[in-house]
Amino acid sequence: MKLAILGGSFNPVHTGHLMLADTALTVFDYNQIIFIPAYQSPFKPDPQGGNPKDRLDMLAAAIAGNPQFTIDDVEIRRKGISYTIDTIWEIISRYNPSEKPGLILGDDLAGDFPKWKKAEEISKLADIIIARRISAEEIMFPYPYKQLNNEIIELSSAQIRDRIQNRRAWRYLVPEGVRHIIEDRGLYGYIPPPPSPNPPKVSQALIASIEHTVHSMVSSSRFVHSRNTALLCWNLCVRFGLDPLTGYLAGIAHDICKSLEDPEMTALAEKDGEAISKLERKKPSLLHGRAGAVMLRERFNITNEAILEAVRFHTSGALDMGALAKIVYIADKIEISREGVEPALRELSATAGLDQLFGAVLDNTVAYLKSQEIAVSEGTLRLLEAMHNGNSL
Repeated sequence: MKLAILGGSFNPVHTGHLMLADTALTVFDYNQIIFIPAYQSPFKPDPQGGNPKDRLDMLAAAIAGNPQFTIDDVEIRRKGISYTIDTIWEIISRYNPSEKPGLILGDDLAGDFPKWKKAEEISKLADIIIARRISAEEIMFPYPYKQLNNEIIELSSAQIRDRIQNRRAWRYLVPEGVRHIIEDRGLYGYIPPPPSPNPPKVSQALIASIEHTVHSMVSSSRFVHSRNTALLCWNLCVRFGLDPLTGYLAGIAHDICKSLEDPEMTALAEKDGEAISKLERKKPSLLHGRAGAVMLRERFNITNEAILEAVRFHTSGALDMGALAKIVYIADKIEISREGVEPALRELSATAGLDQLFGAVLDNTVAYLKSQEIAVSEGTLRLLEAMHNGNSL
């Protein structure tokens, strides 16, 4: 295996680091780039926030899904100040590369390289690759090296930390998973928005994981519908005093099983312990809400009953539905990309109370199904009857 090492504090890892690694991988035809986060760098003794576990977790989030990027925690396990010579020896002994490993250095560090511990031995053990960080000019360097003519990205971890601390824009300077870790753990002085009356019950990292899964499981047009449903759920939750993150999660997940084959969908739905109706046997796609609720519980360990209820009943509705379930039902039927929605319903979503809006959408949905001679589930008919009799929805 032909590999190269990219070490650093990664406090936090950002898009500049990843672009540098990707460029080296491409230009020099490496099989793998090994990111090695320092426990404590001899050149940056002040950790400035982001403990080793946080930095390791952020790196893992940043390179998820890329088999040519990997992480080695050798320096974190070693603790104390790390020296590159020790790390190179260990990488060679464990990875047994097919040729000398590459060692990627920024030109901002190259000037001090002769002062490094056993610098000459490092130069014999590894192919030194000097990347552009601050200058496009070639540098004077006393050892053999390869120049990486990468594009200079004027971005540093220190700048990101400063932006976070001073509440300036920063979120798209790091990969999405890294952003969620910084926000969820309050790193680098991050101050979250003022809390809502109902504290969040889900993390943004969980939402991102589910959203990526939905994106991989459904068609592009179905994903657009799911995301627009999630956005409307967010807005309705804000309006009706519910946690918007929980609403977004339920909305993005509501059709997660929509594209499953009928046998798989039926098998998942049966795990909720309820009988499969004749209509569901005839038309298994009606089970995608039930299957979705099971998947959220099993794959993502979601136990929030309001979320599970909302996903389970977003197609048929049910008596005594909670507020979140009503919101997801509404959003699924009237989100902005769904065609044929009466403008009056969307206007009503900005003014009506939740039960009034839910009743109007339910009435409209059943009327449409009947006009198209599409069978209506017994649960939906019972719900409609209760609405018209003035009973609790």
